[in-house]
Amino acid sequence: MLLKLEVLEAIKRGDITLQFRRWTRPTVKPGGTLKTKVGLLQIGRIDDMSPSAVTEADAKKAGFKDVAAFNKWLGTMKEGPLFQRIEVSYLGDAS
Repeated sequence: MLLKLEVLEAIKRGDITLQFRRWTRPTVKPGGTLKTKVGLLQIGRIDDMSPSAVTEADAKKAGFKDVAAFNKWLGTMKEGPLFQRIEVSYLGDAS
């Protein structure tokens, strides 16, 4: 799961606690970790869902102003058969 540095920094601060991904094959698992430029991320609960089910609250937890901003971002993403809501948090330094 590739994340932009600005998103990673927001996760580290606790400002972002969700990510959404559209993909063919997931690359993260619940309870797993992800080594990034800012340290280790904890992967929490993962839910399969439809993009139309994303709420205002979820969009904001993912760093978007609102659902409209989320939908604009989603329009730039590759299509994939799976759409997932992924809880993320900062775990600590990767060393």
